[in-house]
Amino acid sequence: MPTGPRSVDNATQGAAPPDAAGEGVKRRRMSARDLALVASFTALIVVLGIPGAIDPVGSGVPITLQSLGVMLAGALLGARRGAAAVALMVALCAAGLPVLAGGRGGLGVFAGPTAGFVLGYIVAAAVIGYLTARRGDHPVLMTSFAVVFGGIVVLHAIGILGMMWRAQLTLPQALAADLIFVPGDLVKAVVAVTVTLAVQRAFPDLLPARGRRRDQ
Repeated sequence: MPTGPRSVDNATQGAAPPDAAGEGVKRRRMSARDLALVASFTALIVVLGIPGAIDPVGSGVPITLQSLGVMLAGALLGARRGAAAVALMVALCAAGLPVLAGGRGGLGVFAGPTAGFVLGYIVAAAVIGYLTARRGDHPVLMTSFAVVFGGIVVLHAIGILGMMWRAQLTLPQALAADLIFVPGDLVKAVVAVTVTLAVQRAFPDLLPARGRRRDQ
């Protein structure tokens, strides 16, 4: 079989350059700084649970400040790191540590009506981070949309499904039980957007590069 420069070129066309492959691995692997940020925001979410929880209607799903921490994790860290910070908190909860508001923890949490909200925290942070990283030249509008859509619409949708599953509620009953959380979460969203914009102005390198303005 003939070999020559053309055969060598054809054989190497499909191979990724070593530098490009190395860069891809680096992008997938978290740096020490990333890990420190993930741990810090996990701690923040846990600390926001210290004031406790209020269950105003006896549904078993309390009002807490921890969803504010989820909003901040997604908006400030981006999808991957934000979701990782929340997932670490959920893993600690599953391991039995009292990291949820009111000192709750353990596998029993996932058998109760709050299961949808606790697991939905991870999805909410990922959605907020994904959308915030695409804010472009409209940081206020896109950050606000990201926090409200991910931190309220997505999280509450998963939470409603969890109440229907674990509390045996019908859809109208779950929707009615969920409505009481919306005003408070809107206030948290305003706080999260305000803090996020201030932090992003002070530390523009905190958000993944895609979310920064092109002229910066």
